[in-house]
Amino acid sequence: MSARTSVKPTSIAETRGDRIFLLVVKLLLWLALIAVAVPLIYIVANSFSSASAVSGGRVLLWPVEPSLRAYQVAFGDPQIMQGYLNSFIYAAGGTLISVTLTIAIAYPLSRTTFFGRNVIMSFLLFTMLFSGGLIPTYLVVQDLGMLNTRWAMVIPSAIGVWQVIIARTFFRSTIPNELYEAATLDGASDLRFLWSVVLPLSKPVIAVIALMYAIFQWNSYFDALVYLKDPSLYPLQIVLRNVLILNSQTGSSQDLANQLDQQQLANVLKYALIVISTVPVLVIYPFVARHFTKGVMIGAVKG
Repeated sequence: MSARTSVKPTSIAETRGDRIFLLVVKLLLWLALIAVAVPLIYIVANSFSSASAVSGGRVLLWPVEPSLRAYQVAFGDPQIMQGYLNSFIYAAGGTLISVTLTIAIAYPLSRTTFFGRNVIMSFLLFTMLFSGGLIPTYLVVQDLGMLNTRWAMVIPSAIGVWQVIIARTFFRSTIPNELYEAATLDGASDLRFLWSVVLPLSKPVIAVIALMYAIFQWNSYFDALVYLKDPSLYPLQIVLRNVLILNSQTGSSQDLANQLDQQQLANVLKYALIVISTVPVLVIYPFVARHFTKGVMIGAVKG
């Protein structure tokens, strides 16, 4: 009868240098957390405080004289609600178009059998360094009939070269040629292989590029300022800018008390508008964070 011996897992003892290193890393992480969290808490606290408390500088990290007046004024403005709707349309539609076009370009460029892929990739990389400039781009948008339309917000910036590089690297390192050959032997076409095999295996990278495009579209400001003239098409960022400017200006016919009230309201309104414009991104991110982290790591390690 053989005696049973239990083998206990051995742990590597941390040296003094390792403990110091981990302590420094934790300290830096806490400092980074504080540097990011304190401004956010400050903005939220000011947005829920009274106008007089904000103007008097009495708000630090907790609301003073709690009030929802700023949010009532913001959501009571129909321009803000229309801007919210427009931003959702641009973010959702633009992300769908951008992700579709990015995959359509990146996947062929990842296949070694695609003729001229290096030349095409060189042209794409060239656009990262040089561009036509604002005036030529404006003239192209105008000649295509997209000026002052929703298409001007999603088509000119539909494809990001950096996103194409990330997707191409993922496809090249994750989708082997043997898988394509096996699917071809089973009678699958290129489109069927892309739809049934490549896309289900590419959820992490799709989440990465979709989040990048969505944030870019949601924060889009300059394109709307250049291409849009109809206020009903303005995204949220332009509307917030206009609301802040209008609320910070007072007419000469107003009495002193009304001018002071409008100025105090403008001070607290800017914090409420920052919170309003930030909440959608904060709500979406947790649902794609897992795929986002995995996709970034795969593209970084295997690229």
